[in-house]
Amino acid sequence: MPRDKDLKRRVRARMEKTGESYTTARSHIIRRQKQEHPSIPDNCAELAGMSDDAVVAKTGRTWPEWVGALDAIGAMDMEHRDIAARVHSETGLDWWSQAVTVGYERIRGLRDKGQRRGGLYEANKSCTFNVPAADLFRHFVDDDRRRRWLDSELTIRRVTPNRTVRITWADHTSVEIYFTDKGPAKTSVQIQHGKQPSKQAAESAKAFWSERLAALKKLLE
Repeated sequence: MPRDKDLKRRVRARMEKTGESYTTARSHIIRRQKQEHPSIPDNCAELAGMSDDAVVAKTGRTWPEWVGALDAIGAMDMEHRDIAARVHSETGLDWWSQAVTVGYERIRGLRDKGQRRGGLYEANKSCTFNVPAADLFRHFVDDDRRRRWLDSELTIRRVTPNRTVRITWADHTSVEIYFTDKGPAKTSVQIQHGKQPSKQAAESAKAFWSERLAALKKLLE
């Protein structure tokens, strides 16, 4: 998969040749890349459900760049986990590797918004808290603290301290939780509640998490 430094090198080469600013030269390079891959949709961000600004800020690539790069390694025929592993090798970011993979699959029509590759759906909800990552993490993994805002039957399968929690819900659905440290006293959490049998079930799960995260925010702040 081409590295970001290759794009920067091409941009700088064009700047030297044309005298253009970095932003202008980069836009020309990206436009030419899209022309070289005419099958890449013009509305990638809309299909992915996430803006170009957001994805490039965190991963260094726009949606057309990710689509072109992933197409080049045959991602259309790869399993979700294999695509995510390749993206992770580029970014080193757990949640954003999943976000890029899901966005790519939506752009390429491999899944509907909120739908997994196998046909099931997932609910996604995020929230930012004005507390340190370690404190927020404890309110998910410590039974007594968690029951103060989330009194549900669940089994914690695996944890990576202050980064991820993987849970099996009472109905055998799966919950993955990602923590992002945004400073000494600011942390965001992303919830992915998977294995939902329908779009309606996923919407209900999203509403549930919205309510529970609001309760946790009130408790902590």
